[in-house]
Amino acid sequence: MTHLAFGGASIDGGPYTRIVYLAQHAPPALNTLLSYWTDYGLALFAALMLIGWWRARRGASGAMALALATPLVVVAAFLVNDLVKMLFDEQRPCRTLHTATVEACPGPGDWSFPSNHSAIAAAAAVALLLCDRQLGRIAVPAALLMAASRVWVGAHYPHDVAAGLIAGALVARLLTPLARRAAPAVDRIRATRLRPLVAAR
Repeated sequence: MTHLAFGGASIDGGPYTRIVYLAQHAPPALNTLLSYWTDYGLALFAALMLIGWWRARRGASGAMALALATPLVVVAAFLVNDLVKMLFDEQRPCRTLHTATVEACPGPGDWSFPSNHSAIAAAAAVALLLCDRQLGRIAVPAALLMAASRVWVGAHYPHDVAAGLIAGALVARLLTPLARRAAPAVDRIRATRLRPLVAAR
């Protein structure tokens, strides 16, 4: 496979430098909060997916199929994004620009473009929005905050997170509606589970 050396600093190295400078001079409590969010915030999307399944379990079969497919869509988005990442040898900005960052700079070979965190968050947000609008209204701003936090802590250039958001959103938008085709399978599973209860009567 041919790898492309990708110099991200020439795209938006200036904005990145200004953002990490602001982060270095921000209140420590804010940086601590954003560090926790960028490291563990993806758990919120897992919780929202679980809530989506719980809310859909007694609804229409199509809605249940969407809820069950949401984690699979997120995994697919991660795999697609990671495949793109393998094509571009973009060093992390904190390594290329030698800037002081809120979080420790990832090691060599941990490529920067596009952002996996952003892709996962965007895929979860779009899939949840298509599955349950109320949950989607929580997930969408959370995904944007996740992307912004990756730049704030110094892990990514702005274009890395923008590309990750686009990739994750596109994969989710394309794949999630296909889950409705599994509605007949959901009907069969529900019928199989209810059959013993009917027989017991």
